[in-house]
Amino acid sequence: MSKKTIKKEVFVEIDKLTNSIENVITGEVFETEFSRVTIKEIKKKDWLFDWSAELKDNENQVYKMTTVENKNIIQGLVSLTIGNGFVFVNLVENNKFNKGKEKLYEGVGGNLFAFACKNSRDLGYGGCISFISKTSLMNYYNKSLGAIKTIGQRMVILEPEAEILINRYFKNK
Repeated sequence: MSKKTIKKEVFVEIDKLTNSIENVITGEVFETEFSRVTIKEIKKKDWLFDWSAELKDNENQVYKMTTVENKNIIQGLVSLTIGNGFVFVNLVENNKFNKGKEKLYEGVGGNLFAFACKNSRDLGYGGCISFISKTSLMNYYNKSLGAIKTIGQRMVILEPEAEILINRYFKNK
């Protein structure tokens, strides 16, 4: 990672750790997949963050999460930077229809973090990831993801907790 560090705080909801993403109404589970996203695929009205800025930064790798059944609807986005021995999660966000009381799917936030851990493991980093949390959510991420506080608002998910997430969301991969 470069010396230019922009403080971006992660504050995505980890509503439920599911085996993929789960329809809130029917309970039906949908398998997900990840691929790089392009600026043309992102409709600004669907997102709180400016994802075009993430895509313009050459150090970032921005991925979209879709269901296997419908690759045209983005369920969530995650921006990663490959660090020295770990993967840094810059931003992570559920699509607006997966937020709040009227959300369509549960498990999106957990799935996005599991993908970051899997990416880290695939790179030989043992699944370790790091991110900056909003101060008010640090205990929440500790309880929901097993993330631990390091310095300031920086949190990490280490190998044992990463494996739990990877095995939950990517059992067959």
